[in-house]
Amino acid sequence: MTDESPADIDLAAPQYYLNRELSELEFQSRVLNEALDDRNPLLERVRFLSIFTKNLDEFFMKRVGGLKQQIDAGVTERTTDGRTPREQWEEAIDKARPMFERQAACYREEIRPALADAGIRVCDYDELTPDQRAEMRDYFELSVLPTLTPLSFDPAHPFPFISNLSLSLAVVTRDDDGDQTFTRVKIPQNRPRLVEVETDGDELRYVLLEEVIRANLDLLFPNVEVVDTAVFKLTRNAEVRRNEEVAEDLIDMIEEVLEQRRFATVVRLEIEADAPEAARDLLVEQLDLADREVFELRGPLDYRELMDLTDLDRPDLSLESWTPQPHPRFSDLDATDAGIGSGASPPETAAEDGDTIFDEIRRKDVLLHHPYHSFGDTVQEFLDEAANDPNVLAIKAAIYRTASDSKIIEALIDAADNGKQVAAMVELKARFDEQNNLEWVRRLEEEGIHVAYGTIGLKTHTKTALVVREEEDGVRLYSHVATGNYHSGTAKGYVDLGVLTADRDIGQDLVKVFNFFTGPSLDEEFRKLLIAPVTMRNEFTKCIRREAEHARAGRDARIVAKMNALEDPGIVEELYEASMAGVDIDLLVRDICRLRPGLEGVSETVTVRSVVDRFLEHSRIFYFENAGDPDYYIGSADWMTRNLDKRVEAVAPVEDTDIREQLRFILELGFADNRKAWEMNADGTYDQRDPGDGHEISMQRILMEQTLGGSNTPGVHRGISASHPDVPETLLVESDPSVMAPRDGAATADADEGEDKAEAGNESDIEAVAGAATESATEPTVEAGTGAPKNGDPQHVLDDFPEKWYVPSSRHYEYAVRTPDGDRDYRKTAEAAARLVEKYYGEE
Repeated sequence: MTDESPADIDLAAPQYYLNRELSELEFQSRVLNEALDDRNPLLERVRFLSIFTKNLDEFFMKRVGGLKQQIDAGVTERTTDGRTPREQWEEAIDKARPMFERQAACYREEIRPALADAGIRVCDYDELTPDQRAEMRDYFELSVLPTLTPLSFDPAHPFPFISNLSLSLAVVTRDDDGDQTFTRVKIPQNRPRLVEVETDGDELRYVLLEEVIRANLDLLFPNVEVVDTAVFKLTRNAEVRRNEEVAEDLIDMIEEVLEQRRFATVVRLEIEADAPEAARDLLVEQLDLADREVFELRGPLDYRELMDLTDLDRPDLSLESWTPQPHPRFSDLDATDAGIGSGASPPETAAEDGDTIFDEIRRKDVLLHHPYHSFGDTVQEFLDEAANDPNVLAIKAAIYRTASDSKIIEALIDAADNGKQVAAMVELKARFDEQNNLEWVRRLEEEGIHVAYGTIGLKTHTKTALVVREEEDGVRLYSHVATGNYHSGTAKGYVDLGVLTADRDIGQDLVKVFNFFTGPSLDEEFRKLLIAPVTMRNEFTKCIRREAEHARAGRDARIVAKMNALEDPGIVEELYEASMAGVDIDLLVRDICRLRPGLEGVSETVTVRSVVDRFLEHSRIFYFENAGDPDYYIGSADWMTRNLDKRVEAVAPVEDTDIREQLRFILELGFADNRKAWEMNADGTYDQRDPGDGHEISMQRILMEQTLGGSNTPGVHRGISASHPDVPETLLVESDPSVMAPRDGAATADADEGEDKAEAGNESDIEAVAGAATESATEPTVEAGTGAPKNGDPQHVLDDFPEKWYVPSSRHYEYAVRTPDGDRDYRKTAEAAARLVEKYYGEE
């Protein structure tokens, strides 16, 4: 332990915080590892080479671009971790450089040879046969040459404009007088990058388009000598902003930002390692680049188009395909009966013929888990039915990102055509989706739909929809609160959660939120939802501090959270304080994490893990144990300053017991994963978990298997199972409503002594599903006021009934007591286990 007392530790000191940019690059290193990992199928490794390129392009456009902008503006203010913008810029670039080199080496030394061995050959041009070269020359002359526009730089021509992320060929030519000219040739993006070459056998052969162009430049530059060439690629700053307060029109402002982004400052030059020095120097000079911003690389400069190879019909080189499944709760519903249901089905009945999706939601909340559950058969179906249900009065939806052919938008248009009130919040400032969202705004407005498309000073990031429906007992509100966008494409590759509920309090809260989008102000009081930027930070802070108070009082205290990023310094400091108070804190943070786990005297009770797998982990779940009366939340916000203070976000409490069990299992499974999970060290580095000689546990694989099994098993109604033999740990507790502590947090002293009750389905400990019940102090086997077994010696009681208990495989429970009905109850101490043994078997 540290010699310092908690009061002596300055938790605002820079050494307690990791840098945001470097933490982001640590995540990208984990992404790259999926390409490096030879345990993955070959085409999955290819896919991650492409993903890594896309991610680093965005990192340089947004993060490095923003830092360069600050440097140019003379900003010297230090971040929470003590770095100036220039220091961050230098360290980020220096950390990224070897990552690009590892990517290139992986492709050159492993991926490309392995593809060739599998009959997929990406050739150098000089590997082609004479006949194949002739074929490529014909292809170039007929299909590529007409699309090219050479742009020369000489006294008669200014230096050409080079667009962001475009792949280019620098060509140095010499005329008869010996004069040299630099010309830029853009590699056309409307031609396949991987050009297929005809072969006599089954082998697939490709050659890169830039190599086809380079080999046939004599057709583009007749009567001059091509001296040298080099492939290069530019990255421009995407951090182009305007002051929203002075903008006359938000749409005009966004269009201006898009135009300015085209000509923004260059922040990176990638160029072939053997590029001619003259061409390299000219580019550096004309683009005003520092040497640090130049990346000389061997191999292709852009791996994005390699993603096309993953579409090949080669199951032997790919992961087993996955098709999102229908949700069991909706499988028996007849979509054609939308609007026919009476709206009066009692909540305890099962789905019946003629029931609508609204009958089912009113019966019981529904948890959706994408991409395990089909987006089209759940969220899309919810809005489609609403659009065509004669009893629906209004539909409101918040759109942050959506597909270019969005059926969600089409449903809103259908609803308006059917005479319903429709309101849509389409966020124009969603970076890199501005143009797509602009087009949807115009389309919706043309259909006469009420459209809000921005809030001064805030982005709308909440993922929510509201349906207002007239029923026999009055108007009901049906809500969808989710962690992911209304985007059918990303719903197939992003892991997200959503709750469909008829909870009136949540519905009324959403009414307030949607009124803010079209009205003048945001309410500051909500019944259940945590809403940023008005209540969310305070409510999360209260939850964290409440756990610390429980820990100081000797009560059970735990925080478990799953999110994309933990960046906000204020939340990090609160978590440090909670850890110092003794709260167990387990975090599943996919990406950025400023917190340092395992610091002596500061964060010794904190663990941080990250899961990187075939689907992007994007869901947010928050759990606070609250001395055995836990709170669960899901929603759109990460623990980042921008989410808590600068965006409109919505996080919903989860009160349904079945759904809480499903969320509990997701969290436990994340910490059980030993194949795709990484554990964070105090210095910000990560170590991948290794099953060693043990059984391999993959979170996403198990969820796919269980979803598939549930969709094919009659009588299964949960969207997610809450147990699996590969998940032995009982990480979390679930409250027993019969002994639930008061919701104002004033837990009784007797309740504070409570332990945890587990629910399990069979005799095997590793199949146990952790639940919890706070024990009542009025149990007849406990002496009043002592909390001890009647005979005073817990070990004596346990020795008398050796067959009634055992030591479970659990990090958090020392004893498992067999119950008379064949289940198990878990306890942390011998005293608690002995009390339970006496309760069940004391009269035997």
